[in-house]
Amino acid sequence: MSRSALESYREAASALAPTAVSQFLAAHHWELEATQSDIKQIWRLPRGGGVADARIMLPLATDYVDFKQRFNDTLFALGSIHDWDAVELYEQIVATRADLFFVRLDQAMLDGTIPFRQAELALESLYKMMRSAAKTAENPEGSGRGRTSASVTDFLEDDVRLGHTKRGSFIFTIVSRLGDQVPETDVTAEISPFPRRVMETLARGLETTRQLTQQWDDSVLESPGSRGLSTGLVESLEELTKPAHLRQLDLSFEWAAAEPRPDVGLATIVMDRDIFPELLAVRERLVRQEEPSRHVTLLGTVKKLSRDDSANDDDDTALVTVAADVNRKQRLVHMTLSGVDHDWAILAYQQRLPFTVSGDLAFERGAWRLTGDISVDASFLQHHVGRDVRNPDNGDQ
Repeated sequence: MSRSALESYREAASALAPTAVSQFLAAHHWELEATQSDIKQIWRLPRGGGVADARIMLPLATDYVDFKQRFNDTLFALGSIHDWDAVELYEQIVATRADLFFVRLDQAMLDGTIPFRQAELALESLYKMMRSAAKTAENPEGSGRGRTSASVTDFLEDDVRLGHTKRGSFIFTIVSRLGDQVPETDVTAEISPFPRRVMETLARGLETTRQLTQQWDDSVLESPGSRGLSTGLVESLEELTKPAHLRQLDLSFEWAAAEPRPDVGLATIVMDRDIFPELLAVRERLVRQEEPSRHVTLLGTVKKLSRDDSANDDDDTALVTVAADVNRKQRLVHMTLSGVDHDWAILAYQQRLPFTVSGDLAFERGAWRLTGDISVDASFLQHHVGRDVRNPDNGDQ
């Protein structure tokens, strides 16, 4: 065996536990012949047809000096029996009590790598995707906002993991662990584990999103959560597909053998460059459903001003971008201000002061916008500078 193959088995052995291998054997027609509690197990694979049965010894005592070597030997034997390399064996064992989610970035790569920053942003997007799916799975009728529940937090912190990357462009492996086997006598045995419900919700949401980019269906808005949809899910897809050199995004699932196979995620979900621009339209419709236009007061900072040459007003008019809290998230909100409101915006920008403005907030044309009867509350700014922005002589004496 080559040195690289040996190293692959060592990596698999370091990432697996004997209990995971034991569950794999039980799910793949191996029979437990003998066991010595907390020491070892003897498993047999009946072959028939004149072919001798296969037997292996699975070490359990991790505190033994030679445990690592014996455990590595067991994995090598299993790979040989099933004709799998170390990577495939690892995936088969993990998939016994875990659902696997593969995210393939199809883009030109000279050496099998991607930019570090792209990897960082991709991981952030995938985390947002898993969090959105978990919130939707817990409460399909909810908006996904508000405090994160204990079940969602436990899933994100304990049950979902980043697995080994796979060959073939660049593939992220997300592992959703289902936990220990529930006894059949338990009244909860017929209820799917929460991690499985999250992954089913994710698969359904991704399939629905793919369909909506091809043909919009207004009936989806009646209950987006029942279709696995949320603005957070679609937004995470937008972020994943931002790199200009990305040709295609392939999303696929491998379902744990220990649980019944679901009716979603059975085929690869392919999103190519023709679909990428349509994701914004899907998200915009979802946001309008979840967040209809409403009158709000925003407190934030002026991030950008640019002259609006299309305005016909005598007073100066500017396109203003304010960073403010929208549903507990920092968002850039765009608006058009003129006259004295425009002057206060310039002052707030130049002196980096808080800026308060009211109007009708809505998500339009891919951005948050303030429209309608916009008014600026300049009381703080006027107090700070001690005068009216257009009347320097009207200050405190």
